[in-house]
Amino acid sequence: MGTDNMASAAEVEHSPPLPAGSSQPQPGGGKDADGRDIAARFLAKNASGQRITVTPEDSARVLRRIDTVILPIMLTVYFLQGLDKATLAYSSVFGLLDDTKLVGDQYSWLGSIVYLAQLVMQPPLAWLLVRLPIAKFTSAMVLFWGVSLSCMAASHSFGGLLTTRFFLGVFEASVAPSFVAITQMWWRRREQTVRTSYWYAMNGITNMFGSLITYGLGHISSKLHSYQIIFIFFGLITIAFSFVMLAFMPDSPVEAKFLNDHDKLIAVERLRMNQMGVISREWRNDHLKETLLDPKSWFWFALLFSISIPSGGISTFGPLIVKTFGFDQFQTILFNIPFGFVQLVATVGGAFIAQKIKMKGPVIAVLCLPPIAGCVMLMVLPRDASERAALLVGYYLISVYPGITPLIYSWASQNTAGDTKRKCTNAVLFIGQSIGNVVGPLLYTQADAPSYSRGLRSNLALYIAIMVLVVVTTAHLKMLNKNHAKRRVAMGKSAVIIDTSLDSPEEIAAAATTTAQQSQQNDGQNARNAEEGDASASPGDDVERPGDRAFENLTDLQNEEFVFVF
Repeated sequence: MGTDNMASAAEVEHSPPLPAGSSQPQPGGGKDADGRDIAARFLAKNASGQRITVTPEDSARVLRRIDTVILPIMLTVYFLQGLDKATLAYSSVFGLLDDTKLVGDQYSWLGSIVYLAQLVMQPPLAWLLVRLPIAKFTSAMVLFWGVSLSCMAASHSFGGLLTTRFFLGVFEASVAPSFVAITQMWWRRREQTVRTSYWYAMNGITNMFGSLITYGLGHISSKLHSYQIIFIFFGLITIAFSFVMLAFMPDSPVEAKFLNDHDKLIAVERLRMNQMGVISREWRNDHLKETLLDPKSWFWFALLFSISIPSGGISTFGPLIVKTFGFDQFQTILFNIPFGFVQLVATVGGAFIAQKIKMKGPVIAVLCLPPIAGCVMLMVLPRDASERAALLVGYYLISVYPGITPLIYSWASQNTAGDTKRKCTNAVLFIGQSIGNVVGPLLYTQADAPSYSRGLRSNLALYIAIMVLVVVTTAHLKMLNKNHAKRRVAMGKSAVIIDTSLDSPEEIAAAATTTAQQSQQNDGQNARNAEEGDASASPGDDVERPGDRAFENLTDLQNEEFVFVF
């Protein structure tokens, strides 16, 4: 995993005075009178309100520390979440359906109930993630979902499985929203896309190694059924790792024990050009209102809803679809491994391309094309032995779709600012995902086997809908940038904002050099003007730079310096 340097030395200067009527931030992490971000309070206490110099070397060193400590924890937790959700699909090929006498749509409901529980949990989670220490809260949720998974081994009927799967969904509901929030508070906007892809790509690792682990567990001779061993094994591992997360995951950069005070300043200053803040721990009703009235929120909702219907269906019925190609239970598990590999490549590869071209919309649209081709292949090819290879190719083409979801996560998060608004937008986002994941498995039923035509047709239509939504969302974001430019001009600022949050270190350094040269030219011109008696452009004029309002807990619509990205 590469690291990104940041040459922000060109951004060094004093922060502007507080606006009239604002109170001076109080030192420490407590709530202050003006409701600003915890980063503003930390900088006021430890940097005397000044912007510190962050060299590329300092930035790279702190980034490596963050990647070394924070990222492995996130990767492991998301890997376990993917495993724990996939245990139902794995267990379905080891006799779960027959032993528990599941009939009709009951197996589909076992897939949907997890996401129904997550849907119910999203509104309270938005409030909890603002108010509570995020790492400690998430650790507790990991512990409880591990317990829920272990209890599935004692369930011998549809009712018992439905109950334990519901609680599994309740406790797993916090993980993705927490991880989006954690990614926002630790990494620059340029770094967020790839880091999000790293932890989301654990779903691909799950499909690869989870299949192998399950293959091994399925061969254990025991009085317990194979699926019971699967539930207990993965549940106990999850419980154990929750204590690891509690011990090593800090709640914010300013509370990180693995960083000294100077490195904490660097970690915070690196985030200034995000214009998104870090965390405030103060609930703002005006942020909630803006979230609900902001069209962007509903574009993100529609995008994630549209991709989650195929995701929910394939994640639950994927192994059963492969089984209809004519493979036995162990072959089915093994042939699911390439699905995970393609998913991993699409997720991380798509993120790197989006980072390179600094746009997510076009990458999302292109990633829709292979699943469209895969759906068509599975719909038209007959289920006979001579077409097994082609059917597998179609199935693996569909497995590109997981690369879309983390790009939507990062696209939404990078266009949202203000602590409460970020959490509320995440709630809207994951409500859309949860509804889609509830609907998805219900479009696939055992009665439709082996063609599963209804589910595949609906998935095909939704991939096309995503491409249309990308165009509409991009147009709206461009309009918002134009509106912000007009506001800046009306306030006497430059219409153009130099946004370095998506730039590479080389691009930042080049921009800094150009800015310095322009400054020298302007200083010379100002000096000549002064000699000629023009006092309106003196060398002592203050120039307001972007980022001065980054830690005031403003939303993206309130902060006229915020730059929307496509």
